[in-house]
Amino acid sequence: MAEILCSIGAIISKPNGRNYRKLEELAKQLDCDGYEFMMEKPWYDEMGDLTAYLKDIQLYMPVMHCEKSIGEKISLGGKENLSEVLRLFEINCKLAKAIRSKKLVIHLWGGRTSDSRFENNINTYAVLKERAEYYGLELLVENVVCNKQDPLTHICELAHIYPGIGFVVDTKMAAFHSQQEKIYEPEYSWLWQEGHIRHYHINDYAGGYMDWPNLTTLVIGDGKIDFKKFFHLVRETGYDGTFTTEASAYFSDGNVNVEKLNRQFQRIREYLR
Repeated sequence: MAEILCSIGAIISKPNGRNYRKLEELAKQLDCDGYEFMMEKPWYDEMGDLTAYLKDIQLYMPVMHCEKSIGEKISLGGKENLSEVLRLFEINCKLAKAIRSKKLVIHLWGGRTSDSRFENNINTYAVLKERAEYYGLELLVENVVCNKQDPLTHICELAHIYPGIGFVVDTKMAAFHSQQEKIYEPEYSWLWQEGHIRHYHINDYAGGYMDWPNLTTLVIGDGKIDFKKFFHLVRETGYDGTFTTEASAYFSDGNVNVEKLNRQFQRIREYLR
C-alpha cells in the first residue's frame, strides 16, 4: 500500500532554527504515514545526540535523504573530495541504519559543478552503492537539476551502465527542465516497466524552463504541475510504494503551518484512489 511521507526538511528548517528536537511534537500533529529523514550539514557535529534522539522518539522513517553537499563533492572530483565523500557517506549510512530506514536517497551531482564532469558521478555511484548495501540500504539516485544537460539524459545513461539502478522522480525537478511531460512518453516507459522508479518526491513548481530564480519547492496546488495527470500515470504503472512531500509551510513566527501540510497529504491520497 502506498505511503505518504513528509520530509523532515519540510518541518525542521531555517525558520525554526533546524531544531530537530521539535520532531516529536510536530509528528503528533501531522497526518502522514511516516517521514523521510533529511540530513543537514550542521548536524554532523552532533551525530551522537541526533542519533540517540531519533532512536528514542521512534518515528517511522523508511526513507532517508543523504546530506546534499555529498553530491557537490562527487561532482568536483579529485582524491581529497572523494575521500571526504566516502567519510560523509559512511556517516549517513550509519544513521540510516540506526533509524531503520530502507531507502537512501542521494543527489549524485550538485553545486556549481553540477553535471559538468559527469564521469565523476558515474564512477562514484558504484562505490556508494556497494557501501549502502553493506548497511542493508537501497541507494536511489534523484533526478537532480543540471546545468549542462538534463536529468533524464543522465538517468538513461546511468541505467545503461548500471542495469539494476533505482531512481527517485522529483516532480519539481522534472518540471524545471520541462521534462514533466516527457515522463508520459512511451520512450521512457521502460523506467517504470523495469522497476527503476522506486520513490517519488511530490513538489509543485511555478517557474518556466530552467527558471533558476523560481526554483522553489512548493506545496502541491501552489504551482503549475498537473498532478491529476501525474498520479494517473503512477496508478497506471502499478506503483504502490513511497511518496515524500518536501515543501515547507511556515507562519511568519517560524511555526509550522500544520493544517496546510495536512491538506496536501489528503489531496495526494485522493489522487491515488
